[in-house]
Order: sequence, then C-alpha cells, then structure tokens
Amino acid sequence: MNLPIFNPVEDPGPSFFGTLERLGMSPFSRLESSLSEPISVPHGTTILAFKYADGVVMAGDRRATEGNFIAHRRIEKVFAADRYSGVAIAGAAGPAVEMVRLFQTQLEHYEKVEGVVLSLEGKANQLGQMIRANLPMAMQGLAVVPLFAGWDQIRSSGRIFAYDVTGGKYEEVAFQTTGSGGRDAKGTVKAGLKGAPLERRQALELAVSALVEASEEDSATGGPDLHRGIFPVVATITEAGFALAPDEELEEIARNVLEARKGIGGGQ
Repeated sequence: MNLPIFNPVEDPGPSFFGTLERLGMSPFSRLESSLSEPISVPHGTTILAFKYADGVVMAGDRRATEGNFIAHRRIEKVFAADRYSGVAIAGAAGPAVEMVRLFQTQLEHYEKVEGVVLSLEGKANQLGQMIRANLPMAMQGLAVVPLFAGWDQIRSSGRIFAYDVTGGKYEEVAFQTTGSGGRDAKGTVKAGLKGAPLERRQALELAVSALVEASEEDSATGGPDLHRGIFPVVATITEAGFALAPDEELEEIARNVLEARKGIGGGQ
C-alpha cells in the first residue's frame, strides 16, 4: 500500500483523523446517506468524573441498554486515552468505542510525528472535533456524548471536559456526570465533594455510591452485581498516570456501600 501524498494546502499534518477525512475514510460519515430513520443499538448509560486530592476519578456503570432491554451487563465505559488522560463514554456504544479507539490512535500518531505529547487542552480539542464529525450519525440516533479528563502536566492539576453532541467543549470546575442516570449520580457526587479534598479511597467510595444511587433511580444504569461479580469501572488519573482500580478493591467498596444503604427507601 502506497502512502498518500498531499499538496501543502491539503496536508493534514500530524492529524491521523484529518488524514482519514482527506481520504474519505472517516468512520463517522459511513452511515450518513444510508440511514433514513433512527436505528436501535445498545447504549451506554451513566458516567461521571470529579476531582479529588491527587487528580481526577472517572467511573461508569457496566450496563448497556437497547430500548427497554438489557443488551450487555459487562460493557466497559472508561478507557485510557493515553498515559495521562481518559475517556468515559455515554450514548451509542458501537460508535462510542470506535471513537475512543480512533482517539487513542490519533494521540499516538501525533506524538510519533511531532516528537512531543499533545497538551491536555489539545487532546480535548481533538476529541471535540471527532464528536462534531459524528453529528450526521447523531441525527440518526447514534449520538456519542463522552467525558474527557486528565492530568495537565503544565498546570500540575487534574482537569475535566464535557461535550455536547455538536462537539462543543466545556471545562468543568470540579465534577460532571452524564447519561441517563447522570442527574441522580450528580446529587451524590455534589454532596460528597463538600469539605476537604477527598483521598483516593474516599474518592472511589464516592464514585461507587453515586453509581449505586443512579442505579436505584434509573433502570438503564446497572449497580454492582455481587452475585455475578460485576462492578463499576473506576479509574484515577494523577501525576503518576491513568490507573484502573482493581475489582477486588471495588468489590469491598461495593459491599460496604450496599450494606450502609440497607433500609434506605424501604429496602431490606
């Protein structure tokens, strides 16, 4: 396969995504002309991100729904974008995962071509461009609305970015939640962040608690399933980089959270 050659005006530079668009190979335009009406596909539901003492926590439940059916019980919604950033996905699961994979490739491609790592702000802008390119598919019911967060090595702090379906990018001060159970999770996160900055264990407990609260109010959000061994995906992003919390730790936290909620709202 020969590498494409562009004239100076059309050269996409270090942008892998831009190269695909120049070649007419963007995955986000494939269905633009072939769909006449919205289609039903599995959707990811509740995701959240908030700042804590050492950086940022990102979390998502494991359920994907298709209409009023549970399509998947173990879908992953939190991914490492690169060593110092992560993406959590909500919306149409297939296009969302494809977008994450392309975003990961884009960041790696930029670093190889330019010899430097793209700034966190630049990464957030790149993801916004991909979401905007997905707008024709979003109009067909395949919307993708992720959260992006990372450790800013220039500012030495964690940062969180939210998006709308048009690719609009909005930096959040302390936290954000989205998805069908986002409103219910937001109340728990907001209350839990009052006071001194949380340490890591406290932050993981708050993330799990918020998803449990969402699962009790929103049927599309899956709570921890102790019987099947299914727990939320929770990650921390700090000066040391992106790290997933192990299932063993999340199981212990989930058991404690569920035990503490006995009797709340008429439960057993």
